[in-house]
Amino acid sequence: MNKAKNLMNILTAVCWFWVAGLMVGNLFAAESNNPIFPAGATLERLHIRQAKLNSGLTEGPAVARDGSIYFTDMPFGPDNGMILRYDPKTGKTTVFTDNSAKSNGLTFLADGSMVSCDGADGGGRRLVRWDLQTGQGKTLADRFQGKRFNSPNDLIMDLKGRIYFTDPRYGGTEPRELEREAVYRLEKDGTVIEITREVEKPNGIVLSPDQKTLYIGDHNNGGNRLKPTDPEPKRGAMKVYAFPLDKQGLVSGSRHTLVDFGRENGCDGMTVDTRGNIYLACRSLARPGIMVIDPKGKELAFVETGPRNQSGLFEDWKGIPSNVEFGIGEDASSLYLTIDKGLYRIRVKTRGFHPHLIAK
Repeated sequence: MNKAKNLMNILTAVCWFWVAGLMVGNLFAAESNNPIFPAGATLERLHIRQAKLNSGLTEGPAVARDGSIYFTDMPFGPDNGMILRYDPKTGKTTVFTDNSAKSNGLTFLADGSMVSCDGADGGGRRLVRWDLQTGQGKTLADRFQGKRFNSPNDLIMDLKGRIYFTDPRYGGTEPRELEREAVYRLEKDGTVIEITREVEKPNGIVLSPDQKTLYIGDHNNGGNRLKPTDPEPKRGAMKVYAFPLDKQGLVSGSRHTLVDFGRENGCDGMTVDTRGNIYLACRSLARPGIMVIDPKGKELAFVETGPRNQSGLFEDWKGIPSNVEFGIGEDASSLYLTIDKGLYRIRVKTRGFHPHLIAK
């Protein structure tokens, strides 16, 4: 019975990867008023993990000024992790660094440098600024009020060059020094200020093009105890919030819930287009994919990235997205996705909003 079940699981997985692009194309060919994905749009696989790393997933796609897509390969356990570079012009993927200190989310600054969020589980637990020419990294921040970050996860730069970032804890046995899992901003002078703690376990983060709204994904899967003797944390909020910001970029009113995933896994990474629509990487096992919503939370489109109604262990999941990013220039109508252990692309009707290309 077990052998037959295992064989069936393998055949299902093989069939899924073979028909994935077809399924997406058929889905949107049937939609008559979809404002995001062209009819017949399909997922295109660009890269699958080649390195021998322990489990984990790909994450954090970010576009550089030259149009190349940098993304992270983040393992669990003792491996350091990697940052890779995909070149849309050649279709080739190369290794930027094979020692990323468990980097997760990436973003670019106005001067062309890259910043990574380094996580826990043996990682750096800090923000690092990378020189693309030398490949060298320098710590920008690793503490708030003298206490080490939990595990910086995702980040976004605003038009003034300040970096908003989330600091949850999902894994790792390192002792936590901060009792809360909050959202912070790194100022241009190097100081760190708290933006909000009105999120149970903040994950993905992005700003609206007019800089008046901060979107945050609350992905509380239970996470880590503050102390080893504490009871196991309970699963909590799986939502996407909108926080209004004032002219100083600080929260100036009550948060609004745009999406509530209920008992399902919620949103991981996110991005926005120039129209202000928000693209959410939904890790729901019932319906994994990229959900596109308007600023009020109305669903505009959805592209499935994996089979519906999955169950079982993390290692058995298929087609679960972690993050999204737009290309630039001639590639501006490409939406890049990190899914499982790979990088994918799909064509869209819109264009992404990139603060680092217009920030002062």
